Amino acid sequence: MADFWRVLDTGLRSAAQNIALNRALLEARQAEEIPSTLRFLRFTPCALLGYHQSAEQELNLDYCSASQLTVQRRITGGGAIYFDEGQLGWELYLHRRDVGTTDMQGISRRLCHAAATAISALGVDARYRPRNDIEVDGRKVSGTSGAFDGDALLFQGTLLLEFDVEKMLQVLRISTEKLSDKAIASARERVTSLSELLGRKPDSALVNRYLREAFESEFGVEFSEGELTLSEHKRFETALREIDHPDWVNLVSRPAAALPILEAQQKFVGGLLRASVTFDLLTQTLRQVWFAGDIFVSPRRLVADLEAALKDTPLDRLEGKVRGFFHGRQFDTLALTPDDFITVVQLALKQPVAAQNR
Repeated sequence: MADFWRVLDTGLRSAAQNIALNRALLEARQAEEIPSTLRFLRFTPCALLGYHQSAEQELNLDYCSASQLTVQRRITGGGAIYFDEGQLGWELYLHRRDVGTTDMQGISRRLCHAAATAISALGVDARYRPRNDIEVDGRKVSGTSGAFDGDALLFQGTLLLEFDVEKMLQVLRISTEKLSDKAIASARERVTSLSELLGRKPDSALVNRYLREAFESEFGVEFSEGELTLSEHKRFETALREIDHPDWVNLVSRPAAALPILEAQQKFVGGLLRASVTFDLLTQTLRQVWFAGDIFVSPRRLVADLEAALKDTPLDRLEGKVRGFFHGRQFDTLALTPDDFITVVQLALKQPVAAQNR
């Protein structure tokens, strides 16, 4: 006989409420007060920080304030993201024995394959892309992350039913280059939504059903509709008092000047190449690198993959990381070389910290 797990749909809630529910359910699963649980959720418009991030360094706070966007901090790590009603969240609260391992890469692969099966049932060809994305025709439609707390696992996924790429870029503290019309168009080539793919917004209840069935099949269990328990309500109320407070949001506070955005451009034989680098002065780490310019690259996602490979790269590993990325890879950049990418990043790092970074 199959085990019975619980499924919850907590509906549209504020960022603080959703984060407080994260803590409440994770604590309850760790204490074995609740069964393994699949939770569906949605957010009112907000900007969410990873647990270890600083709002000053990661977000365009002036834009968030002018747009009346709530800023909140997750209980899990990862990067800053924009959420609104057009995104469907799903979460699994599991015990270590449910997955039989603490290897997060293996867990991510398993759960993303199941989620991709569910998304494909809607009429698209969704596929897992390591480390933690789900794509359709090379464009991201869902991102995931996971973390253990003792023996309890929280694995989270976000599915883009609808998505405003321009607003996402406005919310984040990024270079002005990334806000150009060309950069926004480029971002749209890398990210998509189910509404764009299907020509209509899918019924969220149907999406939930397919996800539920995919996880039932993956784990050999049956889900039973449930409600929050009394224990979870109490844990939620306690967590909300802490999380719905400026002290929680400002738990990590670092000046923007310590994480400047440095930019440079250079004309090479293969074309004009620009680089924008978010550089951590304290750790001498390339937190994020963006490339743009009048260049030709094939495959189309080559630059996006290079940017992903360079994320959080120590400065002294820049050259090896770029050369290692291109080594053995099939690509065409006309006359542009791997060393050209290295050179333009190094030029950016030589620029003085601009007033906008202070």
